[in-house]
Amino acid sequence: MPVRRWVRAPRVHGRLTAKELGLVINEDDPYSVQIGAYYAKARQIPASRILKVRLPVKPTLTPGEFAAFSKEVEAFFGQRVQGLALSWRQPFAVNCNSITGALALGYDHRLCQNTCSTSRASTYFGGISTRPHADHGMRLSMLLAASDVRSAKAMIDRGVRSDHTLGLRGAPPAQVHYVSTSDRIRSQRRLLFPPAGLVRQFGVEVHLDETDALQDVDRVLLYLTGRERVEHLDTIGFLPGALADHLTSFGGALEPSHGQMTALSWIDAGATASYGTTSEPCSHLQKFPDPQALLLFYVQGATALEAYWKSVRWPQQGLFVGEPLAAPFSRATGG
Repeated sequence: MPVRRWVRAPRVHGRLTAKELGLVINEDDPYSVQIGAYYAKARQIPASRILKVRLPVKPTLTPGEFAAFSKEVEAFFGQRVQGLALSWRQPFAVNCNSITGALALGYDHRLCQNTCSTSRASTYFGGISTRPHADHGMRLSMLLAASDVRSAKAMIDRGVRSDHTLGLRGAPPAQVHYVSTSDRIRSQRRLLFPPAGLVRQFGVEVHLDETDALQDVDRVLLYLTGRERVEHLDTIGFLPGALADHLTSFGGALEPSHGQMTALSWIDAGATASYGTTSEPCSHLQKFPDPQALLLFYVQGATALEAYWKSVRWPQQGLFVGEPLAAPFSRATGG
């Protein structure tokens, strides 16, 4: 058993707000149009920061299709926003790259020759910036994706409702579950887990579970596990703003063709944001969220977008899904 210690995360002041977020809607996708309008109203995003595009509604863009889309994004938003909400389920990839990875780091054709190789490092990983585009030249994004319109609206509602709700003095702790399953390869993140126990300064209680699936647990803030499919999600009581993912090869390929559970199952079960890879990453831990970094940035008041992106060293193949502005540990003052 490894000796478990908390890592040190830098102190971050402030967070990304709705005034710094752009929204992209695909006019050729009825889901995108409906959810985009709903999100714009929920987070009060004005038309001046809403880009309407026409993209093929299919899982994967060609490099050429992505290049044209990326030019539209750059021309419309320029330096005006620090993050993006992409209002769709598909496209989620550009060849072997995730669409969120390609937008942030540029499309990497070399990676598609061997998706198990190392990929471009994110300079945003573990950092203090709350202005990723200005400071790192990275366009961070998150898909407003769920299995259907009803589930997507519920996800957005949870994100909005989560703001300023956790880390309050006297409140019961939020529950953090780091799970090691019988799948040893997919449970390699156990090497990075912190010690179990109550952390009063954050208002969370950390559990190190050894099980293939949690059952009948409540007030869940984080649920990180490793398995192709996770059972009993209907028994999990997720808090608004909850983050959850499972380390597997195709959790970000938002179609059922690989036989693995995708990030959409977490969203449908009540999580507010999730993560998965869109092509075979092999077992590089750097391609998945670091369990301590994810929590330590989130409890400082970061948004789901910031906390997830700051926790992945090599995000080129990683798809970020959820309500980007959810910030349950943020304080009501200061925006």
